[in-house]
Amino acid sequence: MTQAPLITVREIVAYEWPFQLRLPFRFGAVTHTHGRQAVVRARIRLSNGREGWGVAAESLAAKWFEKDPAFSDEENYAQLRKAIEIAVERYVAAGPNTAFGHYIDGYSAQLAEGTRARLNPLVAAFGPALIDRAVFDALLRLSGLSFYEGMRRNLAGMRVHSTIADLAGFDFDAFLGALQPAPSIAARHTVGLVDPITAADQAPGTRVEDGLPETLEEVAQAYRQRYWKLKVGGDVTADVDRLTRIASVLDRSAEPYHATLDGNEQYADPEAVLALWRRMQAVPALKRLCSSILFIEQPIKRAVALTRDVRMLAIAKPVIVDESDGELGAFPQATALGYTGISSKACKGFYKSFINLARCRMWNEDAKAGRYFMSAEDLTTLAGTCVQQDLVLVALLGLGHVERNGHHFVDGFTGRSSAEAEAFAAAHPDLYAPSPQGPRLRIEDGLLQIGSLACAGFGATVEPDFTALQRMPKAAWS
Repeated sequence: MTQAPLITVREIVAYEWPFQLRLPFRFGAVTHTHGRQAVVRARIRLSNGREGWGVAAESLAAKWFEKDPAFSDEENYAQLRKAIEIAVERYVAAGPNTAFGHYIDGYSAQLAEGTRARLNPLVAAFGPALIDRAVFDALLRLSGLSFYEGMRRNLAGMRVHSTIADLAGFDFDAFLGALQPAPSIAARHTVGLVDPITAADQAPGTRVEDGLPETLEEVAQAYRQRYWKLKVGGDVTADVDRLTRIASVLDRSAEPYHATLDGNEQYADPEAVLALWRRMQAVPALKRLCSSILFIEQPIKRAVALTRDVRMLAIAKPVIVDESDGELGAFPQATALGYTGISSKACKGFYKSFINLARCRMWNEDAKAGRYFMSAEDLTTLAGTCVQQDLVLVALLGLGHVERNGHHFVDGFTGRSSAEAEAFAAAHPDLYAPSPQGPRLRIEDGLLQIGSLACAGFGATVEPDFTALQRMPKAAWS
């Protein structure tokens, strides 16, 4: 394995830009029509004096990290900016360390400072999640290595630490060295709670008519996907009715399909979710859909999710943790209650994804069974840096399909310079397709081709057009 170099973080600059959704997106109790994306640049120095820049991008998702309705979207943005500010100060003040060392040695301090700033752990971790990717991108570029090569050589220096003491004795070098990314990955399409199922669901004059599919029916025809993510809203009767209408479209395919149910914390307890499942099983029109369900994602409110036993529900279908995955110890805590899966989201930190995959490998080896698993979920990862970093992460984790919703709700590189869009499209022609409106994510036969992402850097050699971005304002949060 490559000796992990010691690096110093010299400078971090944060930007952001606003974007509009082409269609409204409803998850949980909120409907979004616009958003903001954070873009972070980090300059690092190696011990030999060489310096280089790296970049990362992620949506500032209001009402996902913090769902308390007492906070406005602007306050949610301020919380996430504050998490970045806390991390910036800590990383720049730290001495030389490995890339992973900067993350893991400062993890407790980041959460403690977040607590003092009234940020929940999921929000507090957002700062390092962005900065770690920018730092590792810079290191990969200086080393001339792809994300795959860098991680397999353990260039970041991942190791057992007191914060993850449950992995004592685990061999990170061997684990990372054995990972093999695939050249393509299946896209799992998100069906939001207000998404039209057929054209009959669209009121006159509401079609976007931008050349992209708008209804579920059109998505199925355009992309020929085999994987679907279905949002449920916490009302059993309404959810069953909507799922029945969704099944009427998905069942038209002669090919097998697979689906997941995402509760987005809308159910109060496991018993309510089990009631939904039993009602679904009682509907003949949902027989094929029920048999297609792979797992149920975070159906219970995070306030109680890690205090309630879900084993009765898990007998029906595996249950995974998503929003409750605030701290590094969340997955072990959840397994004691019957959860067997956890989501990978780049917004929660890419090192956390590898730590949780290591746990799955260790637990499954101990049990001599494949009970524990990871899923790959989206946070409206937009075209360019954001989606490409998430895709190489998911590919190296060995996950066969990933939720993708950014391309459906935001049209390609809309809102960014044409020069940036064309540069990404030229560098990654397998991932983007040309259109009269500009490059768009290419999904054919339900697959994303990602061979070109095996380039020097964290999934991309092209950078955003920083001249077109706004400097991130100081967090209006105290």
